[in-house]
Amino acid sequence: MLVIASSLRNGACMALIAGLGICAANVVWISLAAAGAGTLASQFPTAFFILKLIGLGFVLWLAFSMAVQPVSTHFEEDVAEVLSGPRRQIGQLKRAGGLFLKGFGLQLANPNALVFFGGLLPAFFDVSSPIVVQVVVMIITVTATELFGLTVYAFAAQLLSHKFSEPRFARIFYVCAALLMVGSVAWALITQYL
Repeated sequence: MLVIASSLRNGACMALIAGLGICAANVVWISLAAAGAGTLASQFPTAFFILKLIGLGFVLWLAFSMAVQPVSTHFEEDVAEVLSGPRRQIGQLKRAGGLFLKGFGLQLANPNALVFFGGLLPAFFDVSSPIVVQVVVMIITVTATELFGLTVYAFAAQLLSHKFSEPRFARIFYVCAALLMVGSVAWALITQYL
C-alpha cells in the first residue's frame, strides 16, 4: 500500500525508492535470520514481543496517516506538476529520502516479516554449507522478486492516477488501504496470540 500511495503522489519511479527501502530492510532481516534470530526470539521472548508491539504500532500509524491524508480534486494536475514541473534538487532528495525511510521502517516494523524472516527463513539455511554464499543468494532472490512485485504495483497505480481526481474514489481507496493495513495488524495479533 505504501508503494501504491507513493506512486499515486510522486510517480512510479519515485515509489520504487520506497520499494528499495523495503528491500534494504529485507537485507537486515535475512542477515538476522542467518545469524539465528529465531534462536534469539526463543531466548528473549519479552524483547521480541516488545519489538512486535512497536512494529504493530508503526503499521497502525501509517494506516491512520493514509486514511486521513488530504484528497485533492486536482489530483492529475498535482501529479503532473510533481512529475514534469521544475524540480529542485534538495526537494527531490528530501522526498526520496523520506520514501526510502518509510519503506525501510515499514518493513523493519512489519510483524509478518519478523515471523517469516525470523521463524521460517532460518530453516532454509544449510549449516553444512558456507553461510555467506547462501545469504547472498537469498538476498538476491528476495530482492528481485520483491522489486518485481512492487514495480507492478507502482506502475499500475500510476496508470490509475486519473481516477484519484474524483474525491470520493480517492477517499474510499485511502480508507480501504488503511483498513487492509489495520486488518494485517489484527491478523498478526490473532495468529500470534490466539
